Amino acid sequence: MPYSINFSRRTIIRWLISALIILPGKVLAHPMPNSFVLLDIKSDGVTAELQLPLSELQLAFGHDVNQHTNTLLTRLSPQLREYLLAHIHPVSPDGRRWTVTVRDLQVQPVEESASGPYQELTAHLWLQPPAGASTKDFTLNYDVIIHQLVTHKALVSIRQDWENGNYGEQPTEVGVIRLDVPNWTIPPLHINQSGGSLWRGFKSMVGLGIQHIAEGTDHLLFLLVLLLPAPLLVRQKRWGTFGGLKYSTLRLLKVVTAFTIGHSITLLAGASGWLRLPGQPVEILIAISILVSAIHALRPIFSGRETWITAGFGLIHGMAFASTLANLDLDAGRMGLSILGFNIGIELMQLLVIVLTAPWLILLSRTAVYPYVRIAGAILAAIAASAWVMQRISDKANLVTDLVQNITKYAPWMLFVLGVIALLSVGWEWYKNKMPHL
Repeated sequence: MPYSINFSRRTIIRWLISALIILPGKVLAHPMPNSFVLLDIKSDGVTAELQLPLSELQLAFGHDVNQHTNTLLTRLSPQLREYLLAHIHPVSPDGRRWTVTVRDLQVQPVEESASGPYQELTAHLWLQPPAGASTKDFTLNYDVIIHQLVTHKALVSIRQDWENGNYGEQPTEVGVIRLDVPNWTIPPLHINQSGGSLWRGFKSMVGLGIQHIAEGTDHLLFLLVLLLPAPLLVRQKRWGTFGGLKYSTLRLLKVVTAFTIGHSITLLAGASGWLRLPGQPVEILIAISILVSAIHALRPIFSGRETWITAGFGLIHGMAFASTLANLDLDAGRMGLSILGFNIGIELMQLLVIVLTAPWLILLSRTAVYPYVRIAGAILAAIAASAWVMQRISDKANLVTDLVQNITKYAPWMLFVLGVIALLSVGWEWYKNKMPHL
């Protein structure tokens, strides 16, 4: 049932304030901020994150929440929890009420918004359906702030719904809760996400794995640097000539397989919660792995041990992969499917990169041009890796990392240029062999 408005003196005052707020250009330079409700649909319940602007909340809540925000939760946490519980009532299609629990409250600044900087109360709630009820079909009765500030509205989005392929990258808006002026009621929002399936969720995880590698410049660069010396023999502790097609293919398979095994182990351990490491050290180690591999591409420093070294580096990269899935907070069955699908996506993207790149490198390695290509590629990778190390230690971007990010937009063109160079180099070698006097 929709909420009806209580015609009290206090409510009328709120209406008058609201009316003044919406007069364009008369009272405020910017519209007042809205509330946001982000829902994560799980198999056994729904988590909700409310983002409530304090300036609006103060008008509806009736207590001082927009001043002295550093002591807000100490002063008013019980009252805030009680207020939220009084204005949020999910119900199943058969009319049974859900249980609502306020898990935690936080005060956070919002610096960038259409209405300018402000502070908001972030509340995390757990919505528990009654026994036997679906978490995907319910009606949300909600009138936080809106019951007093009638110009306010709450934008409701699904942030995560694994079975519908929504894993939090881009929340999907499902409705807006606001006052229905003609009827002076606040209609509830019906949420129905029943169309999902395990197969759809699995496919979305494959896509997420592909996307993670496609957008992961550092992971791609690490893979490419590993490929640079793969076709070459080692002569007197230096990279020599082309080792033959069989030799090159076998080394490529060993390196890629070792990396796959390494990152699969830590992906499984990290996503399952068995192994958790802070993000910053892992990201620094990934940059260092690229730097070490770039040095190896210049001059062999672990010749004959590439498989073991690559597997070790794979363990590090897998920890970064795992953080993506660990944040989804899934049950065991869905997490297992997610790990499998995500890993398949990673391997598919890696395979695509190898198929598009390795043939040109093998062709080039048979020509006199390849040492220049290998050295140039290794030096550029070392510069990028060093810049990433500095960025991840200081937590500040620099000119080189910004440049690398911009250059990656032109990756298809760089691959095209590599192919042209390979074909021209092979053609020139053939021409010289046909014309010995040159």
